[in-house]
Amino acid sequence: MSQPAGTETTGRYLVLLDDKSVAAGAREMNRVAGIRAASTADSATRAEFAAADGVIFQELGVAVVSATPDQVTQLTRAADAPGPIAVVEAERVVHAYTAPPDADEAAAVDESVFTWGLQAVGANISSATGKGVRLAVLDTGFTVAHPDFAGRSVMTQSFIDGETVDDAHGHGTHCIGSSAGPRKAASGGPGYGVAHEAEIYAGKVLSNRGSGSDSGILAGIEWAIANGCAVVSMSLGAAVRPGTPHSQIFEQAATRAMAKGTLIIAAAGNESSRPGRVAPVGHPANCPSILSVGAVDVNRAIAFFSCGTVDTVGQVDIVGPGVDVYSSWNSENSGIGLHKRIQGTSMATPHVAGVAALIAEKHGARGWELWARLAQTARRLPLPSTDVGAGLVQAP
Repeated sequence: MSQPAGTETTGRYLVLLDDKSVAAGAREMNRVAGIRAASTADSATRAEFAAADGVIFQELGVAVVSATPDQVTQLTRAADAPGPIAVVEAERVVHAYTAPPDADEAAAVDESVFTWGLQAVGANISSATGKGVRLAVLDTGFTVAHPDFAGRSVMTQSFIDGETVDDAHGHGTHCIGSSAGPRKAASGGPGYGVAHEAEIYAGKVLSNRGSGSDSGILAGIEWAIANGCAVVSMSLGAAVRPGTPHSQIFEQAATRAMAKGTLIIAAAGNESSRPGRVAPVGHPANCPSILSVGAVDVNRAIAFFSCGTVDTVGQVDIVGPGVDVYSSWNSENSGIGLHKRIQGTSMATPHVAGVAALIAEKHGARGWELWARLAQTARRLPLPSTDVGAGLVQAP
């Protein structure tokens, strides 16, 4: 069994099933380990899911199960032999990526009309708007009553037990704002949304405390695929040690998503402390088929916290504006207003996702073509590709 080194786990397990015969995989889990899992393909009730030993995300061919040590041993043996069970991994705990503020990094450009981030990626001069493109943001949810989104098409779904999609944290609302918020805020502040006419799909996969698990992310990805989302933005993850293998299960989920026309974009992580230490790209952004995003500041310098390519496992594919980023916020959170400036690769990721939606609208690109267009049109920077990948994302 693949065990993530040095990361927090939930005690449950992810099981990758043969995508050509998910039903056979379900039967095999029951045969070898006595595990009965309910499938999202069935019209099972919440009570039926709760009574089962786990759930199978049919679109992804992945099961999340509770298992005893003996059952895990049996599943692992089955994965090592030919058959419909391919991989078993411990389920990780994931968090919203946040970085400490830096008082010296205030924007040095005119933001009276548009944020520096919109200007840096060229969204403010692009004719594309994201109209007709479905963009999913999987995070802490969305402040549904935010006045900047009045009249917008926003579909919501919570994957956190006991919590509605309403964002009592703020991180998710900020990311949705950068990716698809308005070009003219109701408050009169600067416009901050890249794909300001995209159809927003807000999936709550992190709790109001900013934490969640692999299964919540997988549920959100399946929901996004089922709803025809062209882009999935994930400003979340878990730190990894250098040399830690990427998740084979998330890699397969990403390739299966790509086959259905859905590109997954994820934050590289904020664990670096430059110039002294560069941390590796975190989980799940370190998967080869997930577009990994680093962060730059207003001077197009790599952000001190941005994770980088340090070994052969994960790499930064592209960068976006991630320092001193102004966007929507949850007004109920500690009395903070409707907008806030924060930083992190979490902020860079929705800028890239928004540009992806613009390209998807303009060129009809999906999946691998969309990835290629993002990389080919990025602005090259005088920085190592290990830090910035193809460069700074640019709107079409």
